[in-house]
Amino acid sequence: MKRKEILEKRLARLNSKKESLAQRCKASEDANEVRSLTEILEDLNAEIEEARAELSAIEEERADENVSRETKVPENAETRGAVNLGSFKIAETRTENPLESVEYRNAFMKYVTEGTAIPAEVRGDTISTTETGVMIPLTIMNEVINTVKKRYGNLYAKVRKVSVKGGVEYPIGALKASFKWISETTVSPRQKVDNLGKVSFGYHVAEIRISQTFLSQLLTLSAFESTMTEVIAVAYLEAMDYAIMNGSGDGQPLGVLNDPRVTNTITMTAADISNWTKWRKNFFAKLPLGYRAGDFVFASSTVDAYLETMQDANGNPIFRQATGLEVNDGDATNPNGRFFGREISLVEPDIIADFDSANAGDVIGLFWQPLEYAINENFAFTMRRYFDDETNEWVDKALVVVDGKVLNPTGFYKIIKG
Repeated sequence: MKRKEILEKRLARLNSKKESLAQRCKASEDANEVRSLTEILEDLNAEIEEARAELSAIEEERADENVSRETKVPENAETRGAVNLGSFKIAETRTENPLESVEYRNAFMKYVTEGTAIPAEVRGDTISTTETGVMIPLTIMNEVINTVKKRYGNLYAKVRKVSVKGGVEYPIGALKASFKWISETTVSPRQKVDNLGKVSFGYHVAEIRISQTFLSQLLTLSAFESTMTEVIAVAYLEAMDYAIMNGSGDGQPLGVLNDPRVTNTITMTAADISNWTKWRKNFFAKLPLGYRAGDFVFASSTVDAYLETMQDANGNPIFRQATGLEVNDGDATNPNGRFFGREISLVEPDIIADFDSANAGDVIGLFWQPLEYAINENFAFTMRRYFDDETNEWVDKALVVVDGKVLNPTGFYKIIKG
């Protein structure tokens, strides 16, 4: 048996084992078992990459030999202008990752819009089953990531992003960087991070449902991919903004407002919140110096009704002079501002209640350190479709595994309605 055939059989066996373990990992509810299976999957991925590398090396060796043979000028070749007119062949090149190929992208479009299964020869060794669905092409996912970075996600854009193994406890200090001056003869000592505690991220599956009727009207590949990008990015970021603040932690990220470790509170009455001296005395005077560089989060209506209406004893507006308040609420993609030199993230009342509709004791604002909240994600979206018997239509949904938690709650202050 030739070397290439041996490697191909080994690769097929490893991929089959990988798919089986991935299914067990997804179905398991035991954190220890998930941790163990994940470690085995990582070893399998390493073996798969090694086998692929060997196969690639074999293909490169063969390609070099072919080029060497095919570029040799025939003895009877005619020469014109110092150029030999022989018969030359150009080796066909294909992308190594099937998720990047035009064939896979077109097949994926047919899968989503028509329900046509993706052929095995196009799919390669990517996992595709009725349970897990099919992998979204890298062309779409790369554009989703770019879209995520440059628009929407008012809160998501500010928090820390990590990509670490789920089910494992990490010292919080290990997820952050520190800076130390060192001399030529001394090195920076290792700092103990036990006092910051540990954090463990789970495997929470989120779904984005998309109208199959709408997608089926898209006839070209470019229109389909751009629309998919927009739909996934917007839905994902809207959900993440809500989860960062209000996630229950049960099958989803744990939001700041539901984290029992976030215990710092400042109470503001209607008279207090529109009085700049009360902000100085009741809030900033109690804020530790090391956590004064945070951001505010308010419902836009709270800012309009109370912060932008501050006035002196004679009824003259003073909000800008006294607090430096600047609000950019006319920009739909960046509706933020500044308050006492700190950034404000404006949100809808479903994320943080506005002052007028809130009850006494409700959270009407937040002062936080965004980089002390971490989102754990890998953007490995898959697409799955099923038939909804209640609506009598096909439903397409994108699935992704994601989690989020507060790392260090010390600099988080909930602003409570008094």
